Amino acid sequence: MKEAYLYKKLKDNRVKCLNCPHYCKLAPGQRGICGVRENRGGTLYSLVYSKVAALNIDPIEKKPLYHFLPGSYSLSLATVGCPFSCQSCQNWELSQRVKTHSKIEGKDISPLEIIELAQQHNLPSISYTYSDPIAFSEYALAIMKRAKQAGIKNVWVSSGFWSKELFELVAPYLDAANIDLKSSRDDFYLKYCGGRLKPVLETLKRLKSKKIWTEITTLVIPGLNDDPNVLEEMARFIKKELGVETPWHISRFFGSVAWRLSAIPDTPITTLKKAEAIGRKVGLKNIYIGNV
Repeated sequence: MKEAYLYKKLKDNRVKCLNCPHYCKLAPGQRGICGVRENRGGTLYSLVYSKVAALNIDPIEKKPLYHFLPGSYSLSLATVGCPFSCQSCQNWELSQRVKTHSKIEGKDISPLEIIELAQQHNLPSISYTYSDPIAFSEYALAIMKRAKQAGIKNVWVSSGFWSKELFELVAPYLDAANIDLKSSRDDFYLKYCGGRLKPVLETLKRLKSKKIWTEITTLVIPGLNDDPNVLEEMARFIKKELGVETPWHISRFFGSVAWRLSAIPDTPITTLKKAEAIGRKVGLKNIYIGNV
């Protein structure tokens, strides 16, 4: 447990979390939407600092990042918790279960131990992934600072639902990101993710402005975000705001592993190929079909 980096004290021991655009206002004893920040007597704490719930060595292409340290491996880690509640989530046990069971699961591993582990395996990068590093930003930042000193690259795999305050805190230590662009429509984010689209778009533009290498992933879900107009809107945003060279990963949905969308059939490969064709027509140069 560690005092949160981004929050504001309010009257009557209430606090306002500044970590993500939910900007949760919490009374004593309350946790934020992420499930892992709690107001204890007027002080906001991260409950997952150093509580590692997943730790693996993955190919960097699994993030997916295809144009950043290609062919290398990355030490990949996560805690529980997430500011979103995506019904299509494939790692829902990590991201969502803490919101109903409240227990903070994970093994105590210090930031220094993470760096030592990466060095032992000669890994050029550390990826903060699986759930969403927004949820464990204090822990991630402590590792990132040490990684920067050790010459190890830092990668965030995230929804992009960052507050401006979080972006400014993290950006100096961030080398690359893969951001989920789930739809071009705000109503999709509201209904199926428990969030909003605009902050994600703002994060993407900020990443571009800071020249942090960014790749985009879109999980194409039949009947929800596979409309050609929606796909074209996403492709045009990428081209206009991020550049035609920005990789777009068009990923296949599988109902069998989705948190709450098990009744939806798997995405037809023909749909993915149509999405790829739309992206190429718009002018994107690096499009990759995934999960096939």
